Amino acid sequence: MASLWACCALTCTLFSSCETTQHNTLTEAEKAEGWQLLFDGQTMDGWRDYNGTTLTEPWHVVDGCIQAKGTGSDGSGYIVTEKQYENFELSWDWKLTKGGNSGMLYHVVERPQYKVPYVTGPEYQLLDVPNFEGELEEWQKLGVDYAMHLPDPAKMKVNPFGQWNNSKIVFDNGHVEHWLNGEKIVEFEAWTEDWHARKNSGKWANAPEYGLAKKGVLCLQDHGDPASFRNIKVKELPRKTQEVTLFNGTDLTGWEAYGTELWYVKDGLLYCESGPDKKYGYLATRNYYDEYDLSVEFKQEADGNSGVFIRSFIEEGVKVNGWQVEVAPKNHDTGGIYESYGRGWLVQIPDEKETILKEGDWNTLRIKVQGNNVTTWLNGEEMVNLNDEKIGAGQGRIALQIHDGGGIKVAWRNLQVKTL
Repeated sequence: MASLWACCALTCTLFSSCETTQHNTLTEAEKAEGWQLLFDGQTMDGWRDYNGTTLTEPWHVVDGCIQAKGTGSDGSGYIVTEKQYENFELSWDWKLTKGGNSGMLYHVVERPQYKVPYVTGPEYQLLDVPNFEGELEEWQKLGVDYAMHLPDPAKMKVNPFGQWNNSKIVFDNGHVEHWLNGEKIVEFEAWTEDWHARKNSGKWANAPEYGLAKKGVLCLQDHGDPASFRNIKVKELPRKTQEVTLFNGTDLTGWEAYGTELWYVKDGLLYCESGPDKKYGYLATRNYYDEYDLSVEFKQEADGNSGVFIRSFIEEGVKVNGWQVEVAPKNHDTGGIYESYGRGWLVQIPDEKETILKEGDWNTLRIKVQGNNVTTWLNGEEMVNLNDEKIGAGQGRIALQIHDGGGIKVAWRNLQVKTL
């Protein structure tokens, strides 16, 4: 223990002392506006390892600031908040060593499938550019929305290494701003056509879930250089509801297909049909939808073994993880809820409700997803009402499914979602 404290003291001495006066506190006005501190100036309470339950990564508190010891790497050294945040203003002070590299990430998703947070969460890059050893792309430099959006160079007013700077991220229902020392340096809209084009053509082309989450934990990065942080505070902003037409009746804009099965538009209808491989196939929304009321009409023109996935994500290849609201032939639980991994059927429909499905005709499926609850209706009749904590913790895409085995053909229309 003595050697640890000696190391901490040496680090802070070399790195310049973190002043404690009037730091890591909120004014009465800030409290009234809804600001909350994420660091109390004394402990690491509220922070833990990424994908972990406790704090074991090399971070500590010295003289009123959180310090990364500088022993992290691309694959380790990440700490996250206990709480998830959706829409917010986030402000923090930071200081780097010579040539230092760090970052603040947001909307980070924690799942065993994700070994590092940056494949899900956008990053405000922190970097001592003048003294960094190695070649840099413009999208890697200070203040960038990492590998996505560049700052305005005319507004970059940065204090050199060893001195404090202030940064702020605003995320307001898809509107994003990066601030540096009181100047707005980056501004963009998430999930637009331009945003998706950037995501799919650069560093994140092979990271299908990057930046899609509507909420997630905040994350600090130890990238192998000591870094200090103080005055970390956040103000949550309200969610705005919206009504979205998921299918435009013309093409598959807004959707992404996974697998070799067939998805096409004909006469204003969206069709799914088994291909020659006769395997599973999926058509998923590009964007995440977490809290919503979805209505969709379907007609089973051949074997109707299909479904609507909720809060789902692409794990690898064509594998989709999530929860499926069943769409199937009569006597096969249309409107029931199936988990695609782990538990299987969560709830099947009562036998007497099997007659509600109209064979060879149009049916209306409604799915309401809010918190832990999922309720489904078929042709106006409630089918299941399920409360499940695992679903409540999930988030992700809406996806249509083709079951394996071949011979399947289902038509879809009027896919409408109202966010809650």
